[in-house]
Amino acid sequence: MIQPIHASIKGRTRFKIKELYRSPSLKSYLERSIVNFAEIRYISANILTSNILVIFDQDISSKEIEFLIRKVLLNYQDESGFNHKNKKLVRTAKAKTDRQLAVKQEQKTKNWHLMAVEQVLTSLNTSNISGLSNETATNNLKKYGKNVLSTIVKRSQLSMLLDQFKSLPVALLVIASGISIATGGMIDAVVILGVVGLNAAIGYATESQSERIINSLKNRAEQSTLVIRDSYQTEIPTENVVLGDILVLNPGSYIAADARIITTDNLNVDESALTGESLPITKISTCLNGENVALADRLNMIYKGTLVINGKGLAVVVATGDFTEMGEIQQLVGEATTIQTPLAKQLDQVGSQIVFIGMGLCGLVFSLGMLRGYGLLPMLQSSISLAVAAVPEGLPTIAITTLALGIRDMRKNHVLVRSLNAVEALGSVQTICLDKTGTLTENKMSVVEIITNSKYIQVSNGNFIDGEETINPYTYNELLKLIHVSVLCNESEVSKQNDEYVVTGSATENALIYTAISAGVDVITLKGKYPLLQTNLRSENRNLMSTIHATHNCHQMVAVKGNPAEVLQICHRWMKSGQIVPLTAEDRQKMDMENDRMAGKALRVLGIAYGYIEEGDNSNNHHESDLIWLGLVGMADPLRTGAKKLIADFHQAGIDTVMITGDQSPTAYAIAKQLELNRHTQLEILDSNNLNNLTPEALAALSDKVDVFARISPSNKLQIVQALQTSGKVVSMTGDGINDAPALKAAQIGVAMGKEGTDVAREVADIILEDDRLETMMIAVSRGRTIYNNIRKSVHFLLATNLSEIMVMITATAVGIGEPLNAIQLLWLNLVTDIFPGLSLAMEAPEPDVLNQPPRDPNEPIIKNTDFGRIVFESAAISISTLAAYGYGIFKYGISPKARALAFMTLTSGQLLHTISSRSEKHSIFSKEKLPPNPYLNAAILGSFGIQLLTLTVPQLRGLLKITRLNIVDIAVITSGALLPLLVNEGTKNIQITGKNST
Repeated sequence: MIQPIHASIKGRTRFKIKELYRSPSLKSYLERSIVNFAEIRYISANILTSNILVIFDQDISSKEIEFLIRKVLLNYQDESGFNHKNKKLVRTAKAKTDRQLAVKQEQKTKNWHLMAVEQVLTSLNTSNISGLSNETATNNLKKYGKNVLSTIVKRSQLSMLLDQFKSLPVALLVIASGISIATGGMIDAVVILGVVGLNAAIGYATESQSERIINSLKNRAEQSTLVIRDSYQTEIPTENVVLGDILVLNPGSYIAADARIITTDNLNVDESALTGESLPITKISTCLNGENVALADRLNMIYKGTLVINGKGLAVVVATGDFTEMGEIQQLVGEATTIQTPLAKQLDQVGSQIVFIGMGLCGLVFSLGMLRGYGLLPMLQSSISLAVAAVPEGLPTIAITTLALGIRDMRKNHVLVRSLNAVEALGSVQTICLDKTGTLTENKMSVVEIITNSKYIQVSNGNFIDGEETINPYTYNELLKLIHVSVLCNESEVSKQNDEYVVTGSATENALIYTAISAGVDVITLKGKYPLLQTNLRSENRNLMSTIHATHNCHQMVAVKGNPAEVLQICHRWMKSGQIVPLTAEDRQKMDMENDRMAGKALRVLGIAYGYIEEGDNSNNHHESDLIWLGLVGMADPLRTGAKKLIADFHQAGIDTVMITGDQSPTAYAIAKQLELNRHTQLEILDSNNLNNLTPEALAALSDKVDVFARISPSNKLQIVQALQTSGKVVSMTGDGINDAPALKAAQIGVAMGKEGTDVAREVADIILEDDRLETMMIAVSRGRTIYNNIRKSVHFLLATNLSEIMVMITATAVGIGEPLNAIQLLWLNLVTDIFPGLSLAMEAPEPDVLNQPPRDPNEPIIKNTDFGRIVFESAAISISTLAAYGYGIFKYGISPKARALAFMTLTSGQLLHTISSRSEKHSIFSKEKLPPNPYLNAAILGSFGIQLLTLTVPQLRGLLKITRLNIVDIAVITSGALLPLLVNEGTKNIQITGKNST
């Protein structure tokens, strides 16, 4: 009835309505009815294309528009002249749609973040003290449905199997087998269908195995959630969470639904999987101001699928299931369409061209034979033989097997490939979109800089570096004291298992603990030496934390960390060269400048200080005064090892890199500078505020010039990928979060992280990096390019050899010297000379400069126009030599099985030797510079010759192929006829290259 066509751009969607075709009355009804809704800005229906375009407010989704159109369409059908039964069905469907609209209207994204807590609770008929009653919760569950997401439609086993048969060459072979059965050629039909079945089996086995491995990586979702019901905290199945439920938030718990914060106690949430923001977000309960607050800036909201890092709180559920932010993303995934890979397009194109050429040649031979007075049935069988000769049966097998071997090689490097074409397609990628958090960075905080006594200390891989000198913290009192205080003013839990530290807490505080461990501090002993007496957490108006610890004397130590400006303000002294000295105005200015410098590098900066108080003197925060300043600690989400080199390698390979992140522009800019991401003279950055104001056409024109997209939403990522594709790029997208899924699916190649990534990302990706090592992408790129080059050599070989068969058959028929080859000989010939020699060409070693070349043009055909002249020349050399041997046989034996045997053996041998000539377009056997050895090719040629000799020595095979024994002179004729084309083709290749060089 109604089918979404395009819904990836917010505020704009297009649907196809079957009933709209040539129906002016429905067009008028739709436009008149839908435009009355306040959310609709513009609508246009077309009765010729059956399409309807709707432009609407961006704060509602395309799914809501679909519901509206469906409702109007049902009203129209109800008012039309349907019979009683149809009216009943329409009204039932209408009632169902009305219920869906009502539920959506209640659960759709309101401005919950702009509303006061009391207003939200009243709107949802709930209480932060008693929560929902069980009765109300049951009614809400019936009304709104379970808190589950719609599943992403995956390829079924049947669809994977059927996909192996969706090509014109396969269809032609099946038709040829059917005609063979009808004309009595049962053996021919069995052989043809055997080849088709072999291709399908290889492809299906490889792809289904990849699917099983990828599905085994799934994480198990949390099954239960703590809520308040009837004034009691109770644990319920996550799927039973409903609107109005009060979520009880504790450290380590996954958030079950979208909710508005009611109360917080130092609540920090990791939203990186949803927003791409690398740092945990400190949540608040007060309402926000402003209409267009970005998702990542809604500090009083929490979202399904994110994780509580530390702290506690309560929140009221405002959306469940498909109506959550994660549900909206899942809908984007469903609406995103997968683009066919370049190799798949080109192989389909080559196969289709071969089919049409083959059909034309069949008609030509059939017509020539009938004009010469040959019988109808013999000519029909000859035409079928020629059709079989025209289709290179080995092409699908070679392509599928080569790609399957590529998947096997990738698996050895912990790269899981979902489909056969994905390996090759990565080799043709022109632009790689890289998600920052968790892909380019480790998605965990790490201390990278420390400032003490105006000294700049770099921290890298556990080493503390002052200038070019690695220092021991135990020889530098100020540094050691700072490390000790950062361990004490810390909520992370530390334990030891098998002599290894296990640290549990927020990313920021864990980073401080790991820095102390790398400095050689026994953090467990240190915490025991200074027992914790009191903790004073941050608050909305106080951006610092302090702890009070017992000491061995009558004093208590105060440890403080927090916003550098606030900590510095309560410090009057500092530690300098081991001495406590006054903190002057000049000293403060220096610290402020260092703080600004570190913040400009997108570091998270903390000020560290300490002091002492008398026992019991810790009331009214008097302990947070007259402190001793120790220094600054700068933390960052560190780049993954090798990320910078990887970017350089991509650029060396001619691949453009684009970073897409949910982080703020300064953070994104700093990371991009570290990575040297810019492809142009200046680093170009675009944030979501500017992006949302661009038309799709303007974004497509601009996308190729931008290096970094910042503050990006999931729908923005999809827009960026589609814009790059619109500009003609083959695009790969990497990511690990829920927010990456739509773009991963839309890109020609989606690459997801297998270890730390989300299930949603893995389910839609084409390639999974099992160990999250992005460097393995270069291996895949190299392998992909080599596979393409080698398949191109194989296609060249197959076209040249199959064309030689067609030339031989057409020439013989036109001249009237009988059939040099029968149908079963053609099939045997193709099986022996196509599959194994062609496959050996596909296993040629990579060219040394494969990663120094730019990606190929995706519109460039796998066989270029300039190649066809060479292919015809090579085929003609083999054909002339074969016809000469056949002519000798007719002269000596007449048109007989022996003459056909000469043609059959000469053509087979010539084609096998042509494998050598197909190894390179440039290098010949006469060149000084030799190609690297290919043992697979040697084995394929010798093995195929061995199989071919069986046709002369095994009586049953001779009978099947209808050939006779040959004498020494016949074998000499065959040998000469096979060697001559090789020498001619290799010799002319060398002359051609020499000519080019001299030019």
